[in-house]
Amino acid sequence: MVSDDILRFEDVVAGYDRETILRGLSFHVRRGAITTVIGPNGSGKSTAFKASFGMLPVRHGRIFYDGKDVTNHTPRQLIGAGICYVPQGRNIFPELSVLHNLELGGVAAPRGCDLGPRIEAAMNRFPVLRRKARQQASTLSGGEQKMLEIARGLMLQPRLMLIDEPSIGLSPILVEDLFGLIGDMRARGVTVLMIEQNAKRALEKSDFGIVLELGRTRIQDRAETILADPRIGQLFLGGGLEPTPAA
Repeated sequence: MVSDDILRFEDVVAGYDRETILRGLSFHVRRGAITTVIGPNGSGKSTAFKASFGMLPVRHGRIFYDGKDVTNHTPRQLIGAGICYVPQGRNIFPELSVLHNLELGGVAAPRGCDLGPRIEAAMNRFPVLRRKARQQASTLSGGEQKMLEIARGLMLQPRLMLIDEPSIGLSPILVEDLFGLIGDMRARGVTVLMIEQNAKRALEKSDFGIVLELGRTRIQDRAETILADPRIGQLFLGGGLEPTPAA
């Protein structure tokens, strides 16, 4: 029987050198949903993503993907299994064309795979990339560069996409476009797990939310439930909600 969860952390401990960031982190990610991870700086959000993608060793605990133990698997192994990671910041090859960036995105695809249909699908999904296919990637706007990063990740036809701070540096209009694209990915069967600085807006577009604090899961629930919790509103969503009245 296929589990409803595509990714699961069980008591994961990880960090950098002698510094421990994740202190027994446990959570699960529902298959086919958008889940947003929020929490203060230093809570372990990006560290959890790096551990998920094999970029940071797990010292204790287990990570399961699609029911299989993938603890400390390499990024290449995880890409082959269907996981894609779009890290924070700009991660393109600026001097190469948009088309060449997409082609490089398919380097880790199965040997002998015809990338032509995948490139065509990416350009159909992101028409601006088709119009600017021969331009250097450095000439794209910030929003277009983020689209290119996501399109390059989709070249691998992932089942789970990890996206760290997708809206950073984008205008409000481009942020809405970006969230629309993420919703389209979900509609096409891609599970999305993201970290987002605009926590309130991201949760409004998500199915589930995870609140991290000091390397552990403080709350995991449906996104609307987290948005409606006045304590979470004050602590993590800009204080826009009123505190719960005293009993």
